[in-house]
Amino acid sequence: MIGIFGGTFDPVHCGHLRIALDAREQLGLDHVRLIPLAHAVHRDQPETPGTLRLAMLEAAVAGHAGLQVDDRELRREGPSYTVDTLASLHAELPDRPLCLLLGEDAFAGFPGWRDPERILTLANIAVLQRPGHAPADTAPLRALLDRHGTRTLDNGRVGQIVVCPVTQLEIASSDIRRRVGSGRSIDFLTPDAVIALIERHRLYRAAQ
Repeated sequence: MIGIFGGTFDPVHCGHLRIALDAREQLGLDHVRLIPLAHAVHRDQPETPGTLRLAMLEAAVAGHAGLQVDDRELRREGPSYTVDTLASLHAELPDRPLCLLLGEDAFAGFPGWRDPERILTLANIAVLQRPGHAPADTAPLRALLDRHGTRTLDNGRVGQIVVCPVTQLEIASSDIRRRVGSGRSIDFLTPDAVIALIERHRLYRAAQ
């Protein structure tokens, strides 16, 4: 089973990488694909060009065989809808079950996404849960969990929703951008290779 983890990654940081590794280990995933979006639907647009966000991701995961970078959303025109990405992956890898990795905030909004029921015909969902943190509880989410919830994933199926506890590092891309803009250190918040690219391309400075 392949994990799918999308985001702006502007920039990618150690919190992203740690929970991707946690999910891979706990769910027994072959690998996790980190997919930078091109045109956000449910969040602010990234301020850094896709080519540079992609380069930072590739630098961050270099040497980690269990984490791979996939640029298909950057190559596709229009809004980056998850259902389109999963359909594309399924067409390429029809015999490899997919597992969409979602943070709790993203999962809380999942019923309002484009075609959530089709998403569950293409992939499983793992809700990445912070230790000791109760998930959102709404009627649409309860209905989804009643139909699709499970304690463990069956690797031969899709359409399952499982909760996956992960190490939650309190790091945010927006905070990294602010720190760079004000001249503060971002050491240990993101890999050194990412810091080198931020410095080389003078990212996150002009907007400040």
